[in-house]
Amino acid sequence: MLLIFQKLSKMRKRNNKNLIVILGILIAVLILGKVLLLAVKYSPVLLQLVFNKEVSLKTSNENINILLLGIGGGKHDGPNLSDTIIFASISQPKNKITLVSIPRDLWVPDLSARVNVAYAQGENQTRGGGLVLAKAVASKIVGQSIDYGVRVDFAGFVKAIDVVGGLDISVGDVLDDYIYPVDGKEGNSCEKSDEEIKVFTETIATSSVSTEQDLAQFFPCRYEHIHFNKGQNHMNGMQALQFVRSRHALGDEGTDFARSARQQKVIKGFKDKVLSVGTLINPAKVLGLYDILKTSIDTDIKQDEFDDFIRLAQNLKNADIKSAVLDYGDEQNGRAGLLINPVPSDDYNFAWVLIPRVGSGDFSEIQKYVTCEITKGNCPVSQTPTAK
Repeated sequence: MLLIFQKLSKMRKRNNKNLIVILGILIAVLILGKVLLLAVKYSPVLLQLVFNKEVSLKTSNENINILLLGIGGGKHDGPNLSDTIIFASISQPKNKITLVSIPRDLWVPDLSARVNVAYAQGENQTRGGGLVLAKAVASKIVGQSIDYGVRVDFAGFVKAIDVVGGLDISVGDVLDDYIYPVDGKEGNSCEKSDEEIKVFTETIATSSVSTEQDLAQFFPCRYEHIHFNKGQNHMNGMQALQFVRSRHALGDEGTDFARSARQQKVIKGFKDKVLSVGTLINPAKVLGLYDILKTSIDTDIKQDEFDDFIRLAQNLKNADIKSAVLDYGDEQNGRAGLLINPVPSDDYNFAWVLIPRVGSGDFSEIQKYVTCEITKGNCPVSQTPTAK
């Protein structure tokens, strides 16, 4: 059974996964932090936060840089492993937020492991060390200093959307995904015998062309069909999560680019809902969100900085959000990538990993790309690698 999970892990090439979950929770934290603590007793604080737009936070080259981490948490295998790693650079003068998704499978020689173990390793060493180590590793990868870190438990985001009454999202095209994994059923035998599972395990363990479709056919109870109609859709928390996490939708909706567009729609929808008067003046919703978020987040944002982050969120209501992905490109469509997938070897603990195309541990090309995205945006990736 372990081989099945190992094979599945190798086949999953997660790019920009769950962007919405992290950013949505972050926005909620920025808005609700100090208001939730003081709003009931001190209504003048609300007026101060609304009309005083000055923000005083530590910054990196005039930008505020934040590392966003998403973990499964709870009873998931490896609850502190980061399924989502996003570097966010906020420019107030440009009214722009640049998001750079770092794939969880990126190999980091300093860790002798994938980048997704950084938070878990840090927490194992000392409580609170997860964000310290994760920020240090991510900073080396992107070549930017990181001012703040936020770690989110995904389950909290689903609950938060339900508390605000769901989201109304405009779906551009019909979305059908027939092999969406059902949470909690990863190890279900689907009434297959031990002998059948053994044969199947041996088959996919030695196959170089097996896919997640093969797993779905053999273990149908582990997957479900999700569907969204074109046009306006009202989504609860779980539906919103499915909408942005779907990786095997039919047609163009199955691409990373389509998924990124869906994520941005839900980001905006959640941000607008949290900022709405209907939420902020409703004590039940405000306190409900606070109760959810305080148990789902680990951050090094200090309490006396919360009100500055709230002002920052207000100032960036209409910010231009740009997403960049560190990936291996799209050879079929001629799009170059900054990463490659090396042959599994002892150098990488025989795991499926990604490394910079200019060499393992050489993040110089990635750093130049990230700098370009922050300062200019829409930066192309050269077909020819450029080392130091």
